[in-house]
Amino acid sequence: MNEYQTIQALIKKVEGFERQIKILNEEIAVLKFENSALKARLNSNSRNSSKPPSSDGYTKKPAFPKNKGGKQGGQKGHKGSTLKQINNPDQVIKCIPGNCSCGHEFTKSQIRLSEKRQVFELPKPQLKVIEYQLLKATCPKCGMEHTGKAPEGVNSPVQYGNNAKALSVLLNVHYKLPFNKVQGLFGDIFGYPINKSTVYSATEKCYKKLEESEQIIKSRIIKNDITHADESGVRVENKLHWLHTATTSLYTYLFVHQKRGRVALESEKSILKKYKGWLVHDCWGSYFNFKKMRHAVCGAHILRELEGIIENQNTKWAKVFKIFIMSVYQMPFEERIKQRKIIRSRYDIICEIGEKKEPPPIKKQCKGRMKRTKGRNLVERLIREKEAVLAFAFNKKVPFTNNLAERDIRPVKVKQKISNCFRTMKGAEIYARIESFISTARKNQKNVFSELCTTFDAYNFLTQ
Repeated sequence: MNEYQTIQALIKKVEGFERQIKILNEEIAVLKFENSALKARLNSNSRNSSKPPSSDGYTKKPAFPKNKGGKQGGQKGHKGSTLKQINNPDQVIKCIPGNCSCGHEFTKSQIRLSEKRQVFELPKPQLKVIEYQLLKATCPKCGMEHTGKAPEGVNSPVQYGNNAKALSVLLNVHYKLPFNKVQGLFGDIFGYPINKSTVYSATEKCYKKLEESEQIIKSRIIKNDITHADESGVRVENKLHWLHTATTSLYTYLFVHQKRGRVALESEKSILKKYKGWLVHDCWGSYFNFKKMRHAVCGAHILRELEGIIENQNTKWAKVFKIFIMSVYQMPFEERIKQRKIIRSRYDIICEIGEKKEPPPIKKQCKGRMKRTKGRNLVERLIREKEAVLAFAFNKKVPFTNNLAERDIRPVKVKQKISNCFRTMKGAEIYARIESFISTARKNQKNVFSELCTTFDAYNFLTQ
């Protein structure tokens, strides 16, 4: 082999090594990405990710840690609700003093009131049995027989009344008691273990009677200036479905759908197609498909993502952005308006730094979107949705967080933990409509039990 051939062979070897090094570098980048992702997953909790507080387990930090001066009991600013004496008690028992040690017996004129002590006690619960006797009479002139009519709804020889049905619905839907627990509770308290099928038929009847109320709730949410939206996974018929909510300070609307994204949000069940106000959400991409409304992103979600990046990657731009967004939040609204240009400029500068610092997307070997780190994903989203992120800063009505929607959707998680899943789609829809009404009643400071009772009588505070 001459010198020229030797050089060519060495060049080919070098080129081969370069290709191999390039492949190895790509593999190292992917492994680094996967390693950081796995570490972030292990370190994620309710403070730095979208995981719920219940997932923290026994490592969950107390709300008021002792090392920070926290103390047990009601905290400063907490509005307590304690018993207060009433003017007209149901029963008065007078505790009269006995004779004096000298033998004197006190007369009525010598006795005066020293102190009042009231005990709020439950009466012995019992079901009130009302018997309707259908009387009949025969006309002495023509011989025609006439029979009295029972009130509407009294259709069988023995049945539960509307109040009993309303209680069973309230226990099953809102207080999340399974049918057998409702049955046991009725047996323990009233001595009549209500049939499971009776509880289900009561919820089904309530569901049908609330159809008009649901339409009223939907129409009033559509007219509201600020609406919150969220979604959460639920199991229906052993498959993943999604519970969606659109909620305001006075009204709650829930519906169940097989999908989470655009298909669900544009379905007949959703009201977002007709909405034109401010929609507060957690930056789920499908919401941005609606162009007629104005969007506001939940600041709490952004803070949790920033915290996760700070803890797992010690990223400086995330620390700076977290301090920045909190300073804007704590700033008086009038001051924000004055410093609008400075705030927007500062926002752009931090995002620009973050975009440079975060590693570029990694190209997959197979088809699909390129891999991005959590930091890269977040900074790109902050740049893309700048107006929605800063919506709270320059619009007084827009809140900083989406907590309202999260509070309204959280009860279904308790329902799932107790009952595991909904056996049928109809059962899930029954839950969604009745829970929507109960939540709306609570927001309007109505007595939920009373409103369910009147619902069985074909009216409530929404329809009357």
